[in-house]
Amino acid sequence: MDHEYYMRLALKEAEKAYNADEIPVGAVIVCNGKIIAKAYNLTETLNDVTAHAEMQAITAAANNLGAKYLQQCTLYVTLEPCVMCSGASYWAQIGKLVYGASDTKRGFSSLQQNILHPKTEIISGILENECSEILKNFFAQKRN
Repeated sequence: MDHEYYMRLALKEAEKAYNADEIPVGAVIVCNGKIIAKAYNLTETLNDVTAHAEMQAITAAANNLGAKYLQQCTLYVTLEPCVMCSGASYWAQIGKLVYGASDTKRGFSSLQQNILHPKTEIISGILENECSEILKNFFAQKRN
């Protein structure tokens, strides 16, 4: 499995968010080598604080599979998931989480305990610079 390939697809989703004036986070879910969901942040568009890329992707993947558990799936996301998205991945029993940029303020790893499913494998830092850069550019543009 080529983590960089799928993270590049998640970055394309983040670009869609950027172009829609959403915080540029993108997610892709892969199951048995097949992409079953792609999503990006829609919190502004939907006026919904829960419309994070991961939440959108988990819902789409579950609908695609017709099942609520995603143990055989890998979630690729450009930014380390927040507590809400980590909780959703726990309940969905995501098999593997691969993320790009760390989120030291709001990411799940800032907690004192692991809130992901105990069987979830975690891989971080895939295309970290690219994933960080799109966020930095977005917020720099907002400040100007």
